[in-house]
Amino acid sequence: MKGIFIILDGVSDTPIPFLNNQTPLEAANTPNLDQIARLGKIDYCHTVKENIAPQSSNAVVSLLGYDPMFAPRGPLEAMGAGIKLTRGDLALRTNFATLQDLTTLTILDRRAGRTLTTKEAKYLSKAINQDIKLPYKFEFHPTIQHRGVLILRGGFSDNITNIDPAYGAGLAKAQTKPKIKFSHPIDDEDDSKLSSELLNNFVRQSFKILDSHPINISRAKKGLYKANVLLCRDPGNFPIKFKRLKGRWMALGYMPLEIGIAKAAGMETYKFWYPKLKGADVYTNLYIGLKYAVKYSLKMIKKYKNKYDYFYIHLKETDVPGHDNLPKEKIKMIEYIDNYFFYYLKKIINPNIKLIVTADHTTSCQKKVHTADPVPVLIYPNKPRFPNQRFTETDAIKGRKILGRNLLKENFF
Repeated sequence: MKGIFIILDGVSDTPIPFLNNQTPLEAANTPNLDQIARLGKIDYCHTVKENIAPQSSNAVVSLLGYDPMFAPRGPLEAMGAGIKLTRGDLALRTNFATLQDLTTLTILDRRAGRTLTTKEAKYLSKAINQDIKLPYKFEFHPTIQHRGVLILRGGFSDNITNIDPAYGAGLAKAQTKPKIKFSHPIDDEDDSKLSSELLNNFVRQSFKILDSHPINISRAKKGLYKANVLLCRDPGNFPIKFKRLKGRWMALGYMPLEIGIAKAAGMETYKFWYPKLKGADVYTNLYIGLKYAVKYSLKMIKKYKNKYDYFYIHLKETDVPGHDNLPKEKIKMIEYIDNYFFYYLKKIINPNIKLIVTADHTTSCQKKVHTADPVPVLIYPNKPRFPNQRFTETDAIKGRKILGRNLLKENFF
């Protein structure tokens, strides 16, 4: 084993008055991560480029050293979900969301309150695949909770805009009163016009079918958001394959996007089944998922440390409290990772093993979205810049600026 690359999804944040203007990373008690930080250096990174609020897909692609502009999320999610694509198949990432109606197009919640159970998603997906009628073949695949992938089979253009207003051209956008923005072609080609019309037709039909579905009638009676529309974004019409990274890599895989990126980069994936959401308590499910992710991350390293050169570990759960403006939950997750992941990791690493810890983007609790703020980077082993430094945004900004695409090249290879 030569190195471990760790991404804590959305763990970076902005100062929160409730926490005496500290971020969750600053407020959290992290003795084990602090111990590692004191043996390395802390820098800061713009994962895609300055003044850009990235989404996870292009941020991770960039952090692995690839061009984020040529890796649309749709095909990556499809690859991670085990869906085979051929050139011309149009793949899009989707969210089950809550739409007020087709007249105002007002989005009440982009993720159906995060309470859509695995069983509910399965039944709603069956209705979508059976009842939506398009003149071309399509497949809808639910993945985890509110997430899914839509595939339009054939020769379609991906030069179209998103329907999900929170994202555009791979970037995150703040929305105060979000409304569906139906897709339109970006060029004058007939296939682009056809692709956008098909996508708009699909979304309209999804609302008409889902809004009155028994699952959603039952959810409304319980006071839950309906999962009554599919928001689609990040189209791509070709399978993605990157140039292989140097060395032999293994990645922990449990979310479709990260599995897809790892596969596209030629990594082996060490998979486990993510716990199904069975009720409305999404945070109980998230903590179970985080527990599994930490457990299998350590198991992967211990089992394969003599077979692979590098390990890529992406812990997803720390992003969610930022979107929900729950800084206490974010702190709790950070402290869990410190107690049960970095506690053991500090015993495994040594000066002959390189370690990078960072985030793919900043997820601000106050703004509830990704922002363009840089993220901290811990690089071990290295000469510390000052005593008692920590893996925090404040300490990071005192260090050197790193561009995402250069991170591995400058510190691993």
